[in-house]
Parts: sequence; C-alpha cells; structure tokens
Amino acid sequence: MKNSITKVCKNLALAGCLVAGLATSAVAVDVNKVHFLIPGGAGGGWDGTARGVGEALKKSGLVEETSFENMSGGGGGKAIAYIIETAKKQKNTLLVNSTPIVIRSLQGVFPQSFRDLTLVSTVVADYGVLVVKKDSKYNSWQDVKSAFDENPRKVKIAGGSSRGSMDHLVAAQIFKAAGADPKSVRYIPYDAGGKALAGLLTGEVDVLSTGLGEVLEKHMKGELKIIGVTSDESVQGIPSFKSMGTDAYFANWRGFFGAPNMSDEKAFAYAKVISKMYKTEEWETVRKRNGWTNLYKPTKFFNKFLLEQEKVIGSLMKEMGFL
Repeated sequence: MKNSITKVCKNLALAGCLVAGLATSAVAVDVNKVHFLIPGGAGGGWDGTARGVGEALKKSGLVEETSFENMSGGGGGKAIAYIIETAKKQKNTLLVNSTPIVIRSLQGVFPQSFRDLTLVSTVVADYGVLVVKKDSKYNSWQDVKSAFDENPRKVKIAGGSSRGSMDHLVAAQIFKAAGADPKSVRYIPYDAGGKALAGLLTGEVDVLSTGLGEVLEKHMKGELKIIGVTSDESVQGIPSFKSMGTDAYFANWRGFFGAPNMSDEKAFAYAKVISKMYKTEEWETVRKRNGWTNLYKPTKFFNKFLLEQEKVIGSLMKEMGFL
C-alpha cells in the first residue's frame, strides 16, 4: 500500500501533461456554478475539502457561484444514493469523497461504488494523524503505545467513520507497525469528524484518528496536540511515526465525482478548472492552512488510480481482518 500511494504522491509532475490532454478534449461547457454535496457533517475532512476548494475557486474568480449541502448517513452512502437517484437535477453538483468510498464499497456498507458515478478528479492527499487533548495524560506517541501495551482496552480511539473504515484502518495500521495486534484497537466510531473531535475534547475518548487537515489549525493554535503523522517525514514540526521508530505510512486522497449522467465534456471542464485552481494564490492559502498535498488525477486517470487502490486496500483489509 505504501509503495502505491507514495508513487502517486511523488508523480505530481505529470499533472501538467494531463491538463494538456484535457484541454484538447474539452469543449465549451458552463461550469461557473458548483454545488458541493458533502456526505458527512460539518467539521470533517469531506466538509473541509469541499469548502476549501469552493473558497479557492470563488475567490480566484474561476467560478461565479458556489453552494454547499451536508448530507450525513450510511457512512457516506446516503449522499451517493441521492446523487444517483436525482441525477437529472444535479447538473452542477460535485460530490466530494475519498478513500472510504473504496473501503465501504468493499465492505458492502452501501451497494454503490465509484463505478456508479462520473469521475472528475482527485484534488489532495491528506496524511493520517493520532491526536490527543492539549491537557491529555498522553504527551507523546510513546505514552500512548506504552498504555496500549499494558492494556489496549483502556485506550479508546475515536474516528469519524464506522468500524473497519479508514480512520479505524489507519489507527490499526499504526499499532500493527509498532508490533501490536491491530485487532486489539478499541475503536469508537462517530458519524463525521466533527463529532469525533467533540468526543475527544469532552473526554469520551482518549485518542482521535483523523486526517492532518482536519486538526492542523487547532494543533497550531495549541487547542489540541497531534502526536504523530503517517508521512515519511515530519510535517510542520509534527513528528512522523517513522521518525519515532514506527514504520507506518498512509495518505488519503480526496476528490470529486459528478452524477452518473454528467457528460464527459462537463467532467473534463470541471477537471480543467481544478487544474487551474492549483496555480492560484487563493488555493495555496487553503492548501497550506490544511497541510494538504496536491494530488491531481483527472477523469480516466482517476479511474485507473481507484482500480489500483481497490486492489491494494482490499488485500490489506483482508490481512488485518476487516473484510
């Protein structure tokens, strides 16, 4: 899994070539309006990605109008079913999603998969992190690991998604890399990242497994503490698990899909707008604020990427007992 995602994240130089290819394929299609459909609640990674992209697109003048709709439920399945069932009305709608659409489809959480949607483009990659309260009894990864080794049931780890989903998978992968039994992770699921964060802050759980972008700003303000990140190297002063002797790596893509009846021309046009967004100061402000890495895989390249990820993640989930 590491090699596959590392290769993708280091292959961003191809973006220029992909954009050139789109430019010759796309025709004049109106994409001045974007309605972002968000499969989770406020405060989560999907919400932050959609609103961050919308902010950059509008402030840079690449689109004239943006709107947002949060639709939680079914591990993201409610929004997917909705955009499919109401496809005729979703002319300017982009559904944000990420690695969980692959994981939950494999698990049968919902019957649909990325194959039932029109693929527009990936946008960013976000590393996983483990987070504690600013006044937590755990001050470091070593503290958490020691407590887990003593009694894994006493370390409650929250995530903004269901059991066996990405937040659970990342936490389990980290502990497995540290030599522990990943099946011993006591995972507490919440419906959306914002609710999981609230659970951490109120003391319902001890540790939060989430994306770096969801909590980086709060960490920088001292409102909570990130104890490790699943990158190869430290990020903005946050130590990587690798630097602390735990060989754990994970990067979660986030991207956009259209309704199943969206034309190829319109999908190309939206993908081209995203490619232009990368060059704007407005996007760079949003990207840095969230600690994201640019990851551009438009249309058919997106499809190829997802087919490969489905194979890699499916194999890992079987190995770890999540399938």
